[in-house]
Amino acid sequence: MRALLGVELPGFRPVGDDAGANDHDDVLSLHFFALAPDLPAALDDGPALRNALTHHTARAGGGLIEASVKRIGALPALRQILKLPLPDRPSGQAFIGSYTVPRAGCSTVVKVQAVEKGMTSMREAVVLAQVGPQDYFRHHPYAPDVQGGLPFHVADHAQWDAEFPDHPLTRVRRTPGALAQAVSVAPDFAALPPFAGPVARG
Repeated sequence: MRALLGVELPGFRPVGDDAGANDHDDVLSLHFFALAPDLPAALDDGPALRNALTHHTARAGGGLIEASVKRIGALPALRQILKLPLPDRPSGQAFIGSYTVPRAGCSTVVKVQAVEKGMTSMREAVVLAQVGPQDYFRHHPYAPDVQGGLPFHVADHAQWDAEFPDHPLTRVRRTPGALAQAVSVAPDFAALPPFAGPVARG
């Protein structure tokens, strides 16, 4: 099923089925999963959802930067921005922005991924110098007890995007905003039973 329409954004050229890339080599892709969503909580249970997602991302070695519920067309969607270490490099990160639109028995995900190239950690170094080490690292607002993964710090905050307009995190944060304006939901997908939360498995 093609659940979302209008995913083809200006500046992204096709590189495969339901995938495109831009001049930065950011990759925009659309996915459909014919399985019940594996989200850890209902979309209207924000604190539990964000807490569980933070722990899940940390266990995978990454860090959840933002998670919120927005609307894609008429349907609620989970918007996430996260960071992951690059597995084949000693430094650098990949940033992923996504919308997950869940229904009771399936889901669709549209995401954009951008990877640091060349000199890495420049944004972090500049922000650290401005705010000082005592104010740089913070407890994660969604899960203060989270352990492992990439640390939560103020350089990932949206307030620094204007100072670093070409940084991969800035680009990843910008693209989902454009998607929310451009994308519509296919009527057949919108008519499916809604996602009410995870199903208990016995």
